[in-house]
Amino acid sequence: MANPLTSQAGPKFSIPTELRQRLIFVVLALIVFRLGTFIPVPGVNPEAMLQLMERQKGTVLDLFNMFSGGALERMSVLALNVVPYISASIIMQLLASMVPSLQALRKEGESGRRKITQWTRYGTVGLASFQSFGVALALQAQTLNGGGGVVVNPGPGFVISCVIGLTAGTLFLMWLGEQITERGVGNGISLLIFAGIVAGLPGALIQTLRQVGDGQLAALSAILIGIIVVLTTCFVVFMERGQRRIAVNYARKGGGDRGYNNQSSHLPLKINMSGVIPAIFASSFIMFPATLASMGNLANNPWLTRMSAMLSPGSVLYLLVFSLLIIAFAFFYTAMVFNSQETAENLKKSGALIPGIRPGKATGDYVDGVLTRLTGVGAMYLVAVCLLPTILQTKFGVPFYFGGTSLLIVVVVVMDFTAQVQAHLMSHQYEGLLKKANLKNYGRRGLVR
Repeated sequence: MANPLTSQAGPKFSIPTELRQRLIFVVLALIVFRLGTFIPVPGVNPEAMLQLMERQKGTVLDLFNMFSGGALERMSVLALNVVPYISASIIMQLLASMVPSLQALRKEGESGRRKITQWTRYGTVGLASFQSFGVALALQAQTLNGGGGVVVNPGPGFVISCVIGLTAGTLFLMWLGEQITERGVGNGISLLIFAGIVAGLPGALIQTLRQVGDGQLAALSAILIGIIVVLTTCFVVFMERGQRRIAVNYARKGGGDRGYNNQSSHLPLKINMSGVIPAIFASSFIMFPATLASMGNLANNPWLTRMSAMLSPGSVLYLLVFSLLIIAFAFFYTAMVFNSQETAENLKKSGALIPGIRPGKATGDYVDGVLTRLTGVGAMYLVAVCLLPTILQTKFGVPFYFGGTSLLIVVVVVMDFTAQVQAHLMSHQYEGLLKKANLKNYGRRGLVR
């Protein structure tokens, strides 16, 4: 006789084979990415490069170095990371929202999307070549206090090798990100940026612990900072999942004498529709004067030096300009990625309407008004989160990794990755239920005529 406790026990949890293979592929791809960050560009003095990056603390180069997982300070072939690809994608999105021919191409479906993707790749090659050429010239112009240069043998040979190496590294990462998206789980480009940021977290944590051990940072302050980071993470998760659901009714013609059957649904609008793009753009713009003031012949420019000092982190002007930039980019990017009038036309074509609002332009104006208020709240949320690292740095001297743009990217990528893993698990469970109920065979015998 079977044990009743054993017979009532549920099935053991197991990861589907397909999902396991996808997860393994993601892990291997990220390992390849991390190994690539240690392959240097020929002709660069590594010690001089580290000294140069020490002078660039708090500039846009420091931000890009964080995104690349330290590849920039090592002058790896992956130093440009996926920044040219992201820039090309944003440019194509801008053009697709303004150029009529690209708007028509975007509406063609899969074929149009492939064409836009192909042009984005061409744009990535152009931007990567241009940026790597600028990097090569900038490195040749850098000299250290001892008189030595960052480049061992300056000249056309170094410029050509640097352009080829950095461009090839960016294209490899673009290909690797697409492979992760297709064969793995989650968005490949986002996961590469996520891996670069997370790679610097252990060093930042060790630096904080050393400050506590040396007495530079009180233990109570470190505990308080940890609590702030945890609460901020919870706040980011709450806001990123926040939605405003607009009720939508669909009128469907019923059979016989039933007339019209109203079906209710909703139009979900995220609080933060623009994602982390406003934070990245605002950080780049606010750090640009400091970057120019610390490079080459511009280092002694009095106007740039004064502007860099006025925009130093923690100053009132820095907080004000940074906040205004985030708000401006949030509204701009939201308007670019979401067309209220187009959404209203799609609702009208599908026979849907918002209760109390006339279809067409009135619906578009109503959705636009709701989205404007949501974007205002989302922009304030981005400002609050992005100002956190400035406060932690100026008050406690905590590394930049704890908060701001890096925390936003990490949390958003982890949420998207978790959602896709859950989607794979749910689809596997549904397939198991269909097999148990033998619905597939029933469909072949009873539903197919």
